[in-house]
Amino acid sequence: MKKFTPTYVFDSISDIDGDFLKREGISCVLLDIDNTLVPDNAPCPDARAEAFIELLKRKGIKPCLISNNKQSRVESFNAKLGLKAVHRAHKPLTRKMLRAVKELGAKKESVLFIGDQLLTDIYAGNRCGIRTCLVTPISLERENCFFKLKRFIEKKVLSRNFR
Repeated sequence: MKKFTPTYVFDSISDIDGDFLKREGISCVLLDIDNTLVPDNAPCPDARAEAFIELLKRKGIKPCLISNNKQSRVESFNAKLGLKAVHRAHKPLTRKMLRAVKELGAKKESVLFIGDQLLTDIYAGNRCGIRTCLVTPISLERENCFFKLKRFIEKKVLSRNFR
């Protein structure tokens, strides 16, 4: 179960303090998009997501988007932010995440991956050997049957991990 255990747990990105990240030695943050930064399939960053990205930048922390979504979705979302972004990351596979860490010039021990799913985001980050942060999904209303099944499994795993 350790593979599915996040290093940190927060309700949302708004609860993650930049000073906390600096104290923890974080210099690079990999971010899932849907239900982590914005509600599922939001076409562009909202004010909360933009504020979090700006907070990271002010603290000297490099943000990078990591999504399983297609290139057009990730590029469209990232147009205003202009961040390093990885599409079709195939999480929980690690190859593209590790390549992004290397391209950003970060050491794994100073990287944090923030996501809303245990079975993809947290598992992928843990497999990469980087710290992970689980946030509560922003919105579950538009999720399809596949995601609902994954959320059901995640609830079972979470109940075992945090007893």
